[in-house]
Amino acid sequence: MKKFLLGTVALVALAAPASAADLAARPYVKAPPAPVAVVYDWSGFYIGGNGGWGTSHTCWDVVGFGDGCHNADGGTAGGQIGYRWQTGTWVFGVEGQGNWADFKGSNVSLLTGIDTNESRIDAFGLLTGQIGYAANNVLFYVKGGAAVTGNRYRVRDTLTGFPITNDVNDTRWGAVVGAGVEYGFAPNWSVGVEYDHIFLGDRSYDFINNGFAGPAGTLFTTENVSQDVDMVTVRVNYKFGFGGAPIIGRY
Repeated sequence: MKKFLLGTVALVALAAPASAADLAARPYVKAPPAPVAVVYDWSGFYIGGNGGWGTSHTCWDVVGFGDGCHNADGGTAGGQIGYRWQTGTWVFGVEGQGNWADFKGSNVSLLTGIDTNESRIDAFGLLTGQIGYAANNVLFYVKGGAAVTGNRYRVRDTLTGFPITNDVNDTRWGAVVGAGVEYGFAPNWSVGVEYDHIFLGDRSYDFINNGFAGPAGTLFTTENVSQDVDMVTVRVNYKFGFGGAPIIGRY
């Protein structure tokens, strides 16, 4: 009996390693890859179009006597081209912009009561520098630089609407400041909204009779015209890939 028990124990001991070997291996699960965060890159050359609304606040003055003010309102459309470079979350850039405009308005002369002063801006250009802060694909920026506008002024007879003077056409230079926000909705495309204010100061003009209210070629009046412009535009830009690929961050 004793020999039988010893034999049984020995048999069990020999069978145990074989049974353990038959057990399935513990599965190995590979750790998931670390998340990848794609950071929008604002660097590179870009070109785009814009459209919106503007108003030019214009005041007329004759030898220190106010002749009235008016707002010359209308639409505008044009294009822009520029370059931006990004350092961390800061974005710097330069841009040139050219627009057609139709800002026109008028007011009845406060001095005569029978004449109407008219002004119109039919084009403008901006050359500006930019500083912005990028919250990934959202860019907040301010801008400033030089502005130039194409202007036309005239005096009409209020009752008949006929021009009294020859048109005065002038190209006026000034300064511009602005701010905007831009959203990158694709690696190369962005859309934004921008506000700009143009300072044109004041300038004096001689208005010459055209023969309607006085001898043609004679001086009708000299007016000092002051102007500034406010605009809001919607912009769409396409960025070329010259600035490099999107920045990839891992964590």
